[in-house]
Amino acid sequence: MQKTLADEASVARRPTQGVVPLTQGAPAPLAPIVLRHLAPAKVSQVYETYWRFAAERQAVFFHRVRGSAPPWTRDPVLRHYKFTNAYRASDRVSQYLIRNVIYRSDLPDTPQDVCFRILLFKFFNKIETWEFLQHALGPITFEDYRFDRYDQALQRAMRGGQRIYSAAYIMPPGTRAFGQAKKHQNHLLLLERMMREALPDRLAQTRTMREGFEQLRSYPTIGDFLAYQFVTDINYSEVTHFSEMEFVVPGPGARDGIRKCFVDSGGLNEPELIRFMADRQEEEATRLGLNFRALWGRRLQLIDCQNLFCEVDKYARVAHPHIAGRTGRVRIKQKFEPTAKPVELFYPPKWGVNEKMHAAQEDAAIVGENHGA
Repeated sequence: MQKTLADEASVARRPTQGVVPLTQGAPAPLAPIVLRHLAPAKVSQVYETYWRFAAERQAVFFHRVRGSAPPWTRDPVLRHYKFTNAYRASDRVSQYLIRNVIYRSDLPDTPQDVCFRILLFKFFNKIETWEFLQHALGPITFEDYRFDRYDQALQRAMRGGQRIYSAAYIMPPGTRAFGQAKKHQNHLLLLERMMREALPDRLAQTRTMREGFEQLRSYPTIGDFLAYQFVTDINYSEVTHFSEMEFVVPGPGARDGIRKCFVDSGGLNEPELIRFMADRQEEEATRLGLNFRALWGRRLQLIDCQNLFCEVDKYARVAHPHIAGRTGRVRIKQKFEPTAKPVELFYPPKWGVNEKMHAAQEDAAIVGENHGA
């Protein structure tokens, strides 16, 4: 019988109580795998789970792309809990940002307008908030922006019981920097300052992701993690043309995942370990006999490997509960709720992925028609 990712991780599911380990208590110690890169590094069993998780999560993604009916995996952990995609740009919010915020034929495409839309969307990181603003204010353009209009619209949304911020990550309130009582007011003032100081034009003239990151990092309330996320989102547009293999900043969840995967880092720091994973992706898939399907030829980038560390941290809370991370979190909060809605994908055109994706879908349709003939 073919083993699933959960089989490899020694995980099973009780009929009424979700997913629990098959073995109780701490398992027998395993001989550590020793990897050599810049220095010897020792890994735990979570290291192999990282790669198996990536392959299985990507397989789920392709099942959904094909319009297959759920369940899309035999892995009980993936069936029970919610995990992001192996590729960051494939996630629902990123897809919405790319298609509905950045690449809009009906809105201005100057660096100023594109950055304004991206930053406004990302400060809240919530599709419903963006759509509310569009409904309340009309087309979102920098030329028509006024603080009082946006402030009043957002206050109406909150009075109506709408949560305007995503729970994906926490935006600092910015009260000390901008002095407003309400969080969204400070973020609107932060956006105004960025635009007043010509941040979009400066980013457009920047040649490296690190420089773009540092420009964003220089603003109040924008720490390392947010600056890295924002520069990645801006880089989905035509404003910048950075390589996603240039630079990475691990977030808190990724640090937990790294701690669980590596017993000893061998002297490598966290960004180096993320790069190590990106560099070895094909070799590890071959070594483990995994059929990892890349994103129509696009390899996992540093941002994707960073995200996968965050997701394997969550997965390991169930699959490897005896292996502790930095924070000690032991539960996965979000349950998975499948939807039958087809996935409509659109990636930054400069990646060249869209053409390959459509060609592959057309080939699959022709094969399906021939088989049905």
